[in-house]
Amino acid sequence: MKRVSAILLAAGESRRMGGINKLSLPVAGEPLLRRTAGILMNSSLYEIVVVTGYEQHAARDLLGDLPIRIIHNAHYSEGQMSSVHCGMAALREPCEGVMVCLSDQPLLETGDIEQLVDSFLHRCPTSVLVPTWQDQRGNPIILSSRHCGEILAGRPNLGCKKLIENNPGLVTTLEMNSDHVVIDLDTPADYQRLLQRLEAENNTTVEINPGNPP
Repeated sequence: MKRVSAILLAAGESRRMGGINKLSLPVAGEPLLRRTAGILMNSSLYEIVVVTGYEQHAARDLLGDLPIRIIHNAHYSEGQMSSVHCGMAALREPCEGVMVCLSDQPLLETGDIEQLVDSFLHRCPTSVLVPTWQDQRGNPIILSSRHCGEILAGRPNLGCKKLIENNPGLVTTLEMNSDHVVIDLDTPADYQRLLQRLEAENNTTVEINPGNPP
């Protein structure tokens, strides 16, 4: 049976968020990290590994009792690719592809994940699938498992971005049904815009104060 596994990157330092760990920010009633992990768990993804780094204990607390595997990247300060490398090395089960997921995409839904997995397994003629929205590249991406071996065999900083940039012939883009794949949270202003959007979509009133999240 063909299957796709995933690594969820949760090791960043949230340096642009004004001293707040963005993975703890409430989105739709639960911390961002827990929400993202739950979306992955509710999909058809096979094996899921969460990679922590900065404030690893806080990340574990946010995930709480979720039945999900968590590993720690002791070298998270070396950059995101060190966490990708760590997560790929931790996967135990064989699979056709590995989805590399970011923890700071607050609008992702299980339907987005399923659209990507289905396309990769059944309609992707190349070994890398990248989602787009109005021609803007987004995340999460899916890599053929053979690329994981190549990444693990080399230096951790020679990874996904260079693979995509240097080998356009390996890449298939998938225009998504929504902009969820290009929305992320890096700054308090990003979070404010998110709350405003959710308020407008849900026709509810929320307190907008990124420095003191609700």
